[in-house]
Amino acid sequence: MGVSLSEHSAPARLDLSAVLTLLKPVTWFPPMWAFTCGAISAGVPFTNERWWTLALGIGLTGPMVCASSQAVNDWFDRHVDAINEPQRPIPSGRIPGQWGLVIAIGWSLLCVIWALPLGTFGLTAVALALAFSWAYSAPPFRFKRNGWLGNAAVGFTYEGLAWVTGAGIMLGSTLPGTNVLLVAALYSLGAHGIMTLNDFKAMAGDERMGVRSLPVLHGAKGAAWLASLIMLAAQAVVIVLLTSWGRPMHALAIGVLAAVQAGLMLWFVRAPESRALYLSAFGVPFYVSGMMVSAFALRAL
Repeated sequence: MGVSLSEHSAPARLDLSAVLTLLKPVTWFPPMWAFTCGAISAGVPFTNERWWTLALGIGLTGPMVCASSQAVNDWFDRHVDAINEPQRPIPSGRIPGQWGLVIAIGWSLLCVIWALPLGTFGLTAVALALAFSWAYSAPPFRFKRNGWLGNAAVGFTYEGLAWVTGAGIMLGSTLPGTNVLLVAALYSLGAHGIMTLNDFKAMAGDERMGVRSLPVLHGAKGAAWLASLIMLAAQAVVIVLLTSWGRPMHALAIGVLAAVQAGLMLWFVRAPESRALYLSAFGVPFYVSGMMVSAFALRAL
Protein backbone atom coordinates (compact mmCIF):
# COMPACT_ATOMS: atom_id res chain seq x y z
CA MET A 1 0.00 0.00 0.00
CA GLY A 2 2.87 2.35 0.83
CA VAL A 3 4.30 2.01 -2.69
CA SER A 4 0.96 2.58 -4.39
CA LEU A 5 0.25 5.65 -2.32
CA SER A 6 3.60 7.27 -3.05
CA GLU A 7 3.26 6.54 -6.77
CA HIS A 8 -0.16 8.17 -7.00
CA SER A 9 0.66 11.08 -4.71
CA ALA A 10 4.15 11.83 -6.07
CA PRO A 11 4.71 15.53 -6.73
CA ALA A 12 5.09 16.65 -10.36
CA ARG A 13 8.43 18.31 -9.63
CA LEU A 14 11.58 16.99 -8.06
CA ASP A 15 12.04 18.20 -4.48
CA LEU A 16 15.65 19.43 -4.51
CA SER A 17 15.92 19.28 -0.73
CA ALA A 18 15.03 15.59 -0.99
CA VAL A 19 18.05 15.02 -3.23
CA LEU A 20 20.39 15.97 -0.37
CA THR A 21 18.44 13.64 1.90
CA LEU A 22 18.83 10.89 -0.70
CA LEU A 23 22.61 11.39 -0.79
CA LYS A 24 22.73 11.06 3.04
CA PRO A 25 25.59 13.35 4.15
CA VAL A 26 25.64 11.63 7.56
CA THR A 27 27.00 8.48 5.87
CA TRP A 28 29.94 10.24 4.20
CA PHE A 29 32.12 10.33 7.29
CA PRO A 30 33.41 6.69 7.39
CA PRO A 31 35.08 6.61 3.95
CA MET A 32 36.36 10.19 4.35
CA TRP A 33 37.88 9.23 7.71
CA ALA A 34 39.38 6.02 6.28
CA PHE A 35 40.89 7.94 3.35
CA THR A 36 42.44 10.42 5.79
CA CYS A 37 43.80 7.55 7.91
CA GLY A 38 45.34 6.07 4.79
CA ALA A 39 46.94 9.37 3.82
CA ILE A 40 48.46 9.71 7.30
CA SER A 41 49.64 6.09 7.39
CA ALA A 42 51.61 6.60 4.16
CA GLY A 43 54.26 8.41 6.20
CA VAL A 44 55.06 11.09 3.62
CA PRO A 45 55.32 14.85 4.33
CA PHE A 46 52.18 16.87 3.70
CA THR A 47 53.44 19.37 1.11
CA ASN A 48 51.17 22.00 -0.44
CA GLU A 49 50.53 19.73 -3.42
CA ARG A 50 49.66 16.80 -1.17
CA TRP A 51 47.25 18.93 0.88
CA TRP A 52 45.38 19.64 -2.35
CA THR A 53 45.39 15.93 -3.22
CA LEU A 54 44.11 15.09 0.27
CA ALA A 55 41.21 17.54 -0.09
CA LEU A 56 40.39 16.18 -3.53
CA GLY A 57 40.43 12.60 -2.22
CA ILE A 58 38.30 13.34 0.83
CA GLY A 59 35.73 15.01 -1.41
CA LEU A 60 35.80 12.04 -3.73
CA THR A 61 35.26 9.41 -1.04
CA GLY A 62 32.45 11.22 0.77
CA PRO A 63 30.26 13.64 -1.20
CA MET A 64 30.92 11.78 -4.44
CA VAL A 65 31.41 8.00 -4.19
CA CYS A 66 29.63 7.40 -0.90
CA ALA A 67 26.79 9.73 -1.90
CA SER A 68 26.35 7.93 -5.20
CA SER A 69 26.23 4.57 -3.42
CA GLN A 70 23.45 5.88 -1.19
CA ALA A 71 21.42 6.96 -4.20
CA VAL A 72 21.94 3.57 -5.87
CA ASN A 73 20.94 1.75 -2.68
CA ASP A 74 17.79 3.80 -2.13
CA TRP A 75 16.64 3.30 -5.70
CA PHE A 76 16.93 -0.47 -5.61
CA ASP A 77 15.63 -0.59 -2.02
CA ARG A 78 12.56 1.55 -2.67
CA HIS A 79 10.14 -1.36 -2.18
CA VAL A 80 11.80 -2.45 1.08
CA ASP A 81 11.90 1.18 2.28
CA ALA A 82 8.18 1.50 1.57
CA ILE A 83 7.75 -1.02 4.41
CA ASN A 84 10.59 -0.07 6.77
CA GLU A 85 10.98 3.68 6.20
CA PRO A 86 8.19 5.06 3.97
CA GLN A 87 9.26 8.62 4.77
CA ARG A 88 12.43 8.27 2.69
CA PRO A 89 12.60 10.46 -0.45
CA ILE A 90 11.76 7.81 -3.07
CA PRO A 91 8.93 5.83 -1.39
CA SER A 92 7.43 9.06 -0.02
CA GLY A 93 7.25 10.49 -3.54
CA ARG A 94 9.47 13.51 -2.90
CA ILE A 95 11.75 12.07 -5.58
CA PRO A 96 9.18 10.95 -8.16
CA GLY A 97 9.22 8.68 -11.17
CA GLN A 98 12.63 7.58 -12.43
CA TRP A 99 14.49 10.50 -10.84
CA GLY A 100 16.10 8.25 -8.23
CA LEU A 101 17.73 6.14 -10.95
CA VAL A 102 18.77 9.23 -12.93
CA ILE A 103 20.49 10.69 -9.85
CA ALA A 104 22.23 7.38 -9.09
CA ILE A 105 23.63 7.11 -12.63
CA GLY A 106 24.49 10.80 -12.92
CA TRP A 107 26.29 10.96 -9.57
CA SER A 108 28.30 7.84 -10.45
CA LEU A 109 29.48 9.51 -13.67
CA LEU A 110 30.41 12.65 -11.73
CA CYS A 111 32.60 10.47 -9.49
CA VAL A 112 34.64 9.37 -12.50
CA ILE A 113 35.08 12.97 -13.66
CA TRP A 114 36.11 14.08 -10.15
CA ALA A 115 38.73 11.29 -10.03
CA LEU A 116 40.46 12.31 -13.27
CA PRO A 117 43.07 14.56 -11.56
CA LEU A 118 44.10 11.62 -9.34
CA GLY A 119 45.41 9.65 -12.31
CA THR A 120 45.17 5.95 -13.07
CA PHE A 121 45.45 4.87 -9.42
CA GLY A 122 42.57 7.10 -8.32
CA LEU A 123 40.42 6.20 -11.32
CA THR A 124 40.95 2.49 -10.73
CA ALA A 125 39.97 2.83 -7.07
CA VAL A 126 36.84 4.80 -7.99
CA ALA A 127 35.86 2.28 -10.67
CA LEU A 128 36.23 -0.54 -8.14
CA ALA A 129 34.22 1.34 -5.51
CA LEU A 130 31.43 2.12 -7.97
CA ALA A 131 31.34 -1.48 -9.19
CA PHE A 132 30.91 -2.71 -5.62
CA SER A 133 28.26 -0.09 -4.81
CA TRP A 134 26.13 -1.09 -7.80
CA ALA A 135 26.69 -4.80 -7.24
CA TYR A 136 25.73 -4.37 -3.57
CA SER A 137 22.30 -2.94 -4.39
CA ALA A 138 21.38 -3.82 -7.96
CA PRO A 139 20.37 -7.11 -9.53
CA PRO A 140 21.58 -9.57 -10.64
CA PHE A 141 24.27 -9.51 -7.93
CA ARG A 142 22.54 -7.57 -5.14
CA PHE A 143 25.12 -8.54 -2.52
CA LYS A 144 22.97 -7.06 0.24
CA ARG A 145 20.56 -9.99 -0.04
CA ASN A 146 23.12 -11.91 2.03
CA GLY A 147 24.30 -10.22 5.20
CA TRP A 148 27.69 -11.91 5.17
CA LEU A 149 28.51 -10.96 1.59
CA GLY A 150 26.87 -7.53 1.56
CA ASN A 151 28.42 -6.27 4.77
CA ALA A 152 31.83 -7.53 3.65
CA ALA A 153 31.49 -5.57 0.40
CA VAL A 154 30.61 -2.36 2.23
CA GLY A 155 33.39 -2.82 4.79
CA PHE A 156 35.89 -3.38 1.99
CA THR A 157 34.93 -0.23 0.09
CA TYR A 158 34.10 2.15 2.97
CA GLU A 159 37.16 1.32 5.05
CA GLY A 160 39.78 -0.80 3.30
CA LEU A 161 39.63 0.56 -0.23
CA ALA A 162 39.33 4.15 1.00
CA TRP A 163 42.33 3.64 3.33
CA VAL A 164 44.52 2.05 0.64
CA THR A 165 43.52 4.74 -1.87
CA GLY A 166 44.48 7.50 0.54
CA ALA A 167 47.86 5.92 1.21
CA GLY A 168 48.52 5.06 -2.42
CA ILE A 169 47.73 8.53 -3.73
CA MET A 170 49.97 10.14 -1.12
CA LEU A 171 52.75 7.76 -2.16
CA GLY A 172 52.51 8.95 -5.75
CA SER A 173 50.01 6.39 -7.07
CA THR A 174 51.89 3.46 -5.57
CA LEU A 175 50.40 0.54 -3.67
CA PRO A 176 51.34 0.94 0.03
CA GLY A 177 53.40 -1.56 1.99
CA THR A 178 52.22 -4.81 3.54
CA ASN A 179 51.77 -3.34 7.03
CA VAL A 180 49.37 -0.68 5.71
CA LEU A 181 47.46 -3.26 3.65
CA LEU A 182 47.12 -5.56 6.67
CA VAL A 183 45.75 -2.88 8.98
CA ALA A 184 43.37 -1.60 6.29
CA ALA A 185 42.10 -5.15 5.73
CA LEU A 186 41.54 -5.69 9.44
CA TYR A 187 39.54 -2.51 9.88
CA SER A 188 37.52 -3.52 6.80
CA LEU A 189 36.73 -6.80 8.52
CA GLY A 190 35.70 -5.01 11.70
CA ALA A 191 33.43 -2.72 9.67
CA HIS A 192 31.42 -5.84 8.80
CA GLY A 193 30.17 -5.74 12.39
CA ILE A 194 29.42 -2.02 12.17
CA MET A 195 27.28 -2.61 9.08
CA THR A 196 25.31 -5.27 10.94
CA LEU A 197 24.26 -2.61 13.47
CA ASN A 198 22.35 -0.87 10.68
CA ASP A 199 20.35 -4.01 9.90
CA PHE A 200 18.40 -4.31 13.15
CA LYS A 201 16.02 -1.48 12.31
CA ALA A 202 15.01 -3.14 9.03
CA MET A 203 14.39 -6.71 10.18
CA ALA A 204 10.67 -6.78 9.38
CA GLY A 205 11.01 -5.41 5.86
CA ASP A 206 14.14 -7.45 5.11
CA GLU A 207 12.43 -10.69 6.08
CA ARG A 208 9.39 -9.85 3.94
CA MET A 209 11.50 -8.93 0.90
CA GLY A 210 13.93 -11.85 1.16
CA VAL A 211 16.95 -9.83 2.33
CA ARG A 212 18.96 -12.25 4.48
CA SER A 213 20.69 -9.80 6.79
CA LEU A 214 22.49 -11.25 9.81
CA PRO A 215 19.61 -10.38 12.19
CA VAL A 216 17.25 -12.24 9.82
CA LEU A 217 19.63 -15.19 9.39
CA HIS A 218 20.74 -15.58 13.01
CA GLY A 219 18.14 -13.72 15.05
CA ALA A 220 18.66 -10.42 16.84
CA LYS A 221 20.76 -11.81 19.70
CA GLY A 222 22.90 -14.02 17.49
CA ALA A 223 23.61 -11.17 15.09
CA ALA A 224 24.41 -8.85 18.00
CA TRP A 225 27.04 -11.25 19.31
CA LEU A 226 28.49 -11.76 15.83
CA ALA A 227 28.73 -8.02 15.15
CA SER A 228 30.40 -7.38 18.50
CA LEU A 229 32.89 -10.23 18.24
CA ILE A 230 33.87 -9.35 14.66
CA MET A 231 34.59 -5.74 15.63
CA LEU A 232 36.62 -6.74 18.68
CA ALA A 233 38.52 -9.54 16.93
CA ALA A 234 39.73 -7.21 14.17
CA GLN A 235 41.02 -4.71 16.73
CA ALA A 236 42.67 -7.47 18.77
CA VAL A 237 44.75 -8.51 15.74
CA VAL A 238 45.68 -4.86 15.08
CA ILE A 239 46.89 -4.61 18.70
CA VAL A 240 49.04 -7.73 18.26
CA LEU A 241 50.52 -6.43 15.00
CA LEU A 242 51.35 -2.98 16.36
CA THR A 243 53.00 -4.53 19.39
CA SER A 244 55.11 -6.79 17.17
CA TRP A 245 56.07 -3.77 15.06
CA GLY A 246 57.42 -1.93 18.09
CA ARG A 247 54.47 0.40 18.73
CA PRO A 248 53.28 -0.75 22.19
CA MET A 249 51.84 2.62 23.24
CA HIS A 250 49.67 2.85 20.16
CA ALA A 251 48.59 -0.75 20.77
CA LEU A 252 47.73 0.10 24.37
CA ALA A 253 45.63 3.08 23.28
CA ILE A 254 43.65 0.89 20.88
CA GLY A 255 43.24 -1.69 23.66
CA VAL A 256 41.65 0.95 25.92
CA LEU A 257 39.32 2.06 23.12
CA ALA A 258 38.35 -1.56 22.45
CA ALA A 259 37.67 -2.16 26.16
CA VAL A 260 35.20 0.74 26.19
CA GLN A 261 33.48 -0.76 23.15
CA ALA A 262 33.32 -4.16 24.82
CA GLY A 263 31.51 -2.66 27.80
CA LEU A 264 28.95 -1.01 25.52
CA MET A 265 28.56 -4.25 23.57
CA LEU A 266 27.69 -6.24 26.68
CA TRP A 267 24.88 -3.76 27.27
CA PHE A 268 23.87 -3.88 23.59
CA VAL A 269 23.51 -7.67 23.26
CA ARG A 270 20.88 -7.77 26.01
CA ALA A 271 18.41 -5.81 23.84
CA PRO A 272 19.96 -5.44 20.38
CA GLU A 273 16.90 -4.23 18.45
CA SER A 274 16.40 -1.23 20.71
CA ARG A 275 20.07 -0.54 21.45
CA ALA A 276 21.78 -0.98 18.06
CA LEU A 277 21.42 2.72 17.26
CA TYR A 278 23.03 3.66 20.59
CA LEU A 279 26.00 1.37 20.04
CA SER A 280 26.41 2.81 16.57
CA ALA A 281 26.30 6.36 17.92
CA PHE A 282 28.43 5.91 21.04
CA GLY A 283 30.54 2.79 20.43
CA VAL A 284 31.61 3.16 16.81
CA PRO A 285 33.43 6.49 17.46
CA PHE A 286 35.85 4.56 19.71
CA TYR A 287 36.41 2.10 16.85
CA VAL A 288 37.22 4.81 14.30
CA SER A 289 39.41 6.60 16.86
CA GLY A 290 41.48 3.43 16.95
CA MET A 291 41.82 3.64 13.19
CA MET A 292 43.47 7.05 13.49
CA VAL A 293 45.76 5.81 16.27
CA SER A 294 46.80 2.96 13.97
CA ALA A 295 47.42 5.41 11.12
CA PHE A 296 49.85 7.42 13.24
CA ALA A 297 51.52 4.19 14.39
CA LEU A 298 52.06 3.15 10.78
CA ARG A 299 53.31 6.62 9.90
CA ALA A 300 56.03 6.29 12.53
CA LEU A 301 57.31 2.97 11.18
